[in-house]
Amino acid sequence: MKEIILHKQWIVKAPIGDVSRIMTDFEKLPEYFPKIAESVQINKRDGNNLEMEATVKSFGKKFKVKMKTQILPGKGFISDNNSYQFGTSGHEELLLSENPEGTLIDYTYQVTIHKAWLRIVATPLIKWYSMKAWEKAVINELRRILKK
Repeated sequence: MKEIILHKQWIVKAPIGDVSRIMTDFEKLPEYFPKIAESVQINKRDGNNLEMEATVKSFGKKFKVKMKTQILPGKGFISDNNSYQFGTSGHEELLLSENPEGTLIDYTYQVTIHKAWLRIVATPLIKWYSMKAWEKAVINELRRILKK
């Protein structure tokens, strides 16, 4: 199995516009979420379509990722990401919708691990760890930021 599908939903007690503003401000991701993003550089912008290079952090490692991202105004973003250095690619969707308690974040990441040896080692770890780590580094931090 080359593809791993990670999916989780969270509710953030804040208006959808505030959540969208933070989650789609890619240049500020390292400021907002320093545990997962070291740097983000937008190389091309065509309306709501961005091509970016980022240095991200995961599993105690830093690696470069090329991203082709479409911002969905007020609704989140979708992105196709490639990390040649790490040997993975993925399709990411962060979709926002209104909820009586605030904003529902529906997050899906379809990861493909291209190196067979890495797939054997990484698949169980990614399935077990990734969404817990993402919740701690992104969702909990987002909740903290929005309480200000």
